Amino acid sequence: MLLQLADTGMTETLGRALAATRPPQAVVHLQGDLGAGKSTLARALLRALGVEGAIRSPTYTLVERYPIPAGEAWHLDLYRIGDAGELDFLGLDDAIATLWLVEWPERAGSALPAADLRVELGMTGSGRSARLQARSDIGRHWLAELGARSDLADLAVQPV
Repeated sequence: MLLQLADTGMTETLGRALAATRPPQAVVHLQGDLGAGKSTLARALLRALGVEGAIRSPTYTLVERYPIPAGEAWHLDLYRIGDAGELDFLGLDDAIATLWLVEWPERAGSALPAADLRVELGMTGSGRSARLQARSDIGRHWLAELGARSDLADLAVQPV
């Protein structure tokens, strides 16, 4: 699915739609250059899931944990990781997260669970684009749910 996001508000709309259709357990890899909207998308998704208070970027902490309905969301930003071995101290092997939002997942090698959904954000003219790709059965079902939403219909360049 390819979407055109004219502004930050549209990125937030996508985040809310992802929250509304979220499966009980999922891993999302957020990819794109600096400033492409990864943190904005994650913040909107978490806010739509009911996270109150500050939603901090995990740029320096590497991981922020948030209680969400029926579990816990982990938001990781691995931009500053030089080697996947640096993740050992985070306790990812014992993770209890029901939702993973991972920025810069390629820096973790095989230290992360496999993605169900890959969201690649990019800059296009004055806006952004979002390419969503399913990477599992969970991801395929999630994309089908997203494709049925009327609030995303006007953004779609390429449907599911």
